[in-house]
Amino acid sequence: MSEKNFVVNADAGIMVASDAPQVVDSDVEQLKRLGYEQQLRRSLGAVDSFSSSFACINFISSTRILLYLGLLAGGPLAMWTSFIINLVSVCITAAILSEICSALPISGSLYNWAAAAAGPKYGRFVGFVVAWWVAAAWVSLVALVCEGLVVWVLSLCSVFNVDFPGGITSDNIKWRILVWAASEGFLVLATAVTYLPSHLHGIIFRIAAGLITFDFFLCIIWLPIGASRTYGLRSGREALLTTYNGTGAPAGWNWMLSFLFTSSILTGFDAPGHLAEETKKASTVAPRSIFRATVVTGVGGLLTTVVLLPCIPDISELFALNAPQPFVLVYVMALGRGGGTFMTLVATIAGLFWEVWKKKAYIILAQATSVMILAASRIVFAIARDGALPLSDWLAKVSPDGLPRNAVTAIFILSAILLCTILPSMVAFTSILSAGNVQLLAAYGLIALLRLTMTPNEFQDSKFPLGRARKLMYVVSVVMNAIFFAALVSPFTFPVTAATLNFHWVAV
Repeated sequence: MSEKNFVVNADAGIMVASDAPQVVDSDVEQLKRLGYEQQLRRSLGAVDSFSSSFACINFISSTRILLYLGLLAGGPLAMWTSFIINLVSVCITAAILSEICSALPISGSLYNWAAAAAGPKYGRFVGFVVAWWVAAAWVSLVALVCEGLVVWVLSLCSVFNVDFPGGITSDNIKWRILVWAASEGFLVLATAVTYLPSHLHGIIFRIAAGLITFDFFLCIIWLPIGASRTYGLRSGREALLTTYNGTGAPAGWNWMLSFLFTSSILTGFDAPGHLAEETKKASTVAPRSIFRATVVTGVGGLLTTVVLLPCIPDISELFALNAPQPFVLVYVMALGRGGGTFMTLVATIAGLFWEVWKKKAYIILAQATSVMILAASRIVFAIARDGALPLSDWLAKVSPDGLPRNAVTAIFILSAILLCTILPSMVAFTSILSAGNVQLLAAYGLIALLRLTMTPNEFQDSKFPLGRARKLMYVVSVVMNAIFFAALVSPFTFPVTAATLNFHWVAV
């Protein structure tokens, strides 16, 4: 009997018997050097990896729904100028993460990167802290996005004048029950998509990215045309050069709070790192996807902001719109009931393929919910593989076809439990769970700080080196992420009372 070699099938990402001479797969060999065996099915290509980050950021939905936060904090002038600053900063942060991702292309990326950046003395402690930050952030955001999707869709009740018993308000327990039940239903649907065979996951990412792109072009083309033919576009000066203080904060800090709008949009770009063990040529593809998706979505978010500002009604009229998600009514005002309903449904269908967060309000699309569940499950799988979670043996178990389905199930169970907090208070639900952005920004800034102070000359084998400018980039990332962090944990309404105090800092 001839002796067979066991080699890695690059398409399947699994071990197969072969009579041919043994060929070492570079991805598997690098993973082995990092201390792990190839368990997950490695089937994602460059387009799939890029699409995962593009879908998780979902800039069009976040920009559109968080627009009111920017209007309150500084107004139009602060929004687009702060967006430019945030865009430059987040691209620097993405480059820093890409550098370390190339050297450590493994699942659970952020916590592994933080541990490595801290060095051998403090790595275990830092990795443990960041692991819980990242896991809590992504799991909570899955639940938050489901709720946001449902609120977006149910806002059509206001469009069609549905007489809901007790009124369409978060103070009505019947309305909260409806939102909770529908949110659980969307969670089931989004989770079911992730149980599909792994060779279909790339298709999920591409569909999500395609739908988001379609939504983007509808928004920047159709909406301005509709607004110009109905209530009219605002002048360039009024739309882009005016300021507004709706927070009651001192003028300088009111302006700084505009970073709450921008930084809540430009997060989640680390998704390709979490999927690195399922990506071919991960040491080059994953870091490039992180950086390129950040640039593309950042520019797209800035363009969306600049286009939407002239299309919205006067600020006082906008804030007077009576719907759970007021932007649905903006669509109806500009495009009519039929056009507004179509735009709402486009966003909803897109979501059935994202579950990305964003903060305090979301136009969430459903397929992208599945993308977020996939990314979150890989984080849980990686942390459990290192034995840092309860039930680690069960959570780290991989199915015969190379999928961490137990981790997916855990994400579903935890998110379903979190959604139950809608029943006592929708305000408490969104306030608590939207802290996911705070945890991610803390992780981004901490990694940059550790690279600056603890391991400035490590990871020389990275295929994405930052060169001589790296220390300056570390400093910029640390300072800017600290500013964004401060904006997110700051009270948004002044003067500060017990009712308006921001408890997001508790998440860290």
